[in-house]
Amino acid sequence: MYIFYSFLLFFALAALLPVYAFRLRLLKGESLHLDQRLGLRRPRRDPHRQAIWIHAVSVGEVLSLQNLVQQLRARHPSWQIFFSTLTNSGYRMAREKLKGIDEIFFVPFDFGWSVRRVLKAIRPSVLVLAESEFWPNLLRQARRHSTSVLVANGRVSDRSFRRYRRLKPLAARLWPSVDLFLVQTEQDRERLEALDVAASRVRVSGNLKTEVSLPELKPAEIARLKKHLSLPAKGKVVVAGSTRQGEEESLLEGFRRARQKRDDVYLILAPRQLDRVPEVEKACRESGYEVCRKTRLRPGKTWDVLVLDTMGELARFYALCDAAFVGGSLVPWGGHNILEPAFYGKPVFFGPHMHNFAFLAETFVREGGGRIVQNREDLAALFLFKNERSLKAMGRRAKQTLVSLQGATSRTIQAVERFMDKKREPGPSTSLAQGGSG
Repeated sequence: MYIFYSFLLFFALAALLPVYAFRLRLLKGESLHLDQRLGLRRPRRDPHRQAIWIHAVSVGEVLSLQNLVQQLRARHPSWQIFFSTLTNSGYRMAREKLKGIDEIFFVPFDFGWSVRRVLKAIRPSVLVLAESEFWPNLLRQARRHSTSVLVANGRVSDRSFRRYRRLKPLAARLWPSVDLFLVQTEQDRERLEALDVAASRVRVSGNLKTEVSLPELKPAEIARLKKHLSLPAKGKVVVAGSTRQGEEESLLEGFRRARQKRDDVYLILAPRQLDRVPEVEKACRESGYEVCRKTRLRPGKTWDVLVLDTMGELARFYALCDAAFVGGSLVPWGGHNILEPAFYGKPVFFGPHMHNFAFLAETFVREGGGRIVQNREDLAALFLFKNERSLKAMGRRAKQTLVSLQGATSRTIQAVERFMDKKREPGPSTSLAQGGSG
């Protein structure tokens, strides 16, 4: 199996890498960092310290591990913490957001020899994989090097479940290399067990992404921010975050209908991909609105729609809004994270396509902190703010729901600590997975 898989991986990389590397260099001026991805340049281990290797794919997974890393460093200053990512954007985010990491690097391509080089260099007691990073050679080599493997914040999406079920005999060879799966929901646990993962190796710990830690903005700070944005003090603001292609038109139509009845409501659009800013700006202008990009806003400049064209500021805008719409959900994308507006106690709205965050969406709707919008009439109602008292109560319930979901970080840390305290023998072991829930 592993030889066949490695051959397929080699030919796939040989076909795709030149094109990807050319685009990366030409369009973004970035390197592919082949020396790290081939295991030629490796992290440096201090032989006098215990090491842990944490791996996340990209931006979302990096952010979900932010609190975990911070608390691990605070609790265990002597540990050497290595952190790897797959994508360039994930690497940049890790360097920006993760403090106290000893070294951040790119995960090697999943060949036995390249993975083995890095494992020998780091010699981690524990390898923590975020969500669903089941790389066959990485798992196999970790097992051979007596490294305990923990999946944190594990999830099995509809698509992944169908794929693993089709490849069940092959996937079944991966699972024994993982000592413990800490999964987000009961559904994830049931799906892993249906894929023949031993029940003793699966534990529901909650979702690390609910451990949201954002700067609190005092009323005076929000007032200053509104003034800086030329927003009337009593104006109503809707922030539509992480929007995808095909959503802005519906949002703008709902906004238009509301604007016919009240002119003190404003829309802030934050497209998920910044390269879409020009087309979003054009759509706003063609709809007849006074539109401005955030980076081009000047004191006294009035606008109907503000397009957020910067990275890392969306949460701050959720803090000042009166209601939040989370994108990727009016179109069949699967939705985006609804927790940042909930952290600030804002009523959270989203479309019907939230399958990537199904558990969270269902929980927030059930608890009254979230609401599904199905069409432009629903969107128009969102912008109208007919019952402000009800919306504020909805925001409070969103905050309460978020708080009720937290605790995954402490459970994950307890599991990591147990593995760090006990060296795993070569081959599968279930003793730790059978321990208490922590």
